Amino acid sequence: MTRSAVGIAGLLALGAVGHRTFLLQARVARRLIGKPLGEEAPSADRTYKKKYGDPLDLLVLGDSIAAGLGADLPEHTLGGQLSTRLAKASRRAVRLRTGACVGAETSMVRAQLAALPAGYRADVAVIVVGGNDVIHRVRTAVSTRHLSEVVAALHEQGVPVVVGTCPDLGALAAVPQPLRAVGRLASRQLAAAQRVTATSLGAHAVSLADVVGPFFVTQPDQMFAVDRFHPSAAGYRRTAKALLPSVLAALGSPGQLPFGHHPPDPPAATADQHGAP
Repeated sequence: MTRSAVGIAGLLALGAVGHRTFLLQARVARRLIGKPLGEEAPSADRTYKKKYGDPLDLLVLGDSIAAGLGADLPEHTLGGQLSTRLAKASRRAVRLRTGACVGAETSMVRAQLAALPAGYRADVAVIVVGGNDVIHRVRTAVSTRHLSEVVAALHEQGVPVVVGTCPDLGALAAVPQPLRAVGRLASRQLAAAQRVTATSLGAHAVSLADVVGPFFVTQPDQMFAVDRFHPSAAGYRRTAKALLPSVLAALGSPGQLPFGHHPPDPPAATADQHGAP
């Protein structure tokens, strides 16, 4: 989400407050946020907890959050922290491959999948995307169509999928009101649509706005990096912890999922099961 709040302005030319107000607020937000983190996240791809052996292959796709922009060290990225937690929980080594790119919209995730080495197949894939779709005014129906294509492509390869839905942009205190309030509404609407899309296609979904959003609202100094826009190492740690139960469930681990985790929808019942002739 590197083009940050300035892109929200076009999305928000809504009557009562006025287009000029939104433009002025977007300029303020851009000046406050800037790009102190650059455009490249730390490269975290390696094998975590090799001592456990029998490695799992974890694939992470999506935008700058999935890539880990804002982390100070590779192991502090979302992928790095999720790999470490997954290895400890499964008692297996985890080979991380990050296809995510800073600035990506959902329409770009299919290309991330296509760029993987020939023959590569993950044991589980995690997708975190959506913030840039909101910022760049991508229609929800278009965004979810692209998400469904990626989920379907992964399932064709036999890869279980976990979707971390769009974070709550209302947690961005650097974005002034009423811009922030409209961003909150738009991001939550997209997140709800992503959840329905993912679970209807047999993927797991984690509502990040519900599971980790409150921590970013109440502990911004800890959860955000210096740009006040992307997660810090602590923010990624919290997000990785939130994603882990659904990742384990996608890999077949039994157990009840906590609040904010949504398993795949049950298969549609057949006509025979309903007693139809």
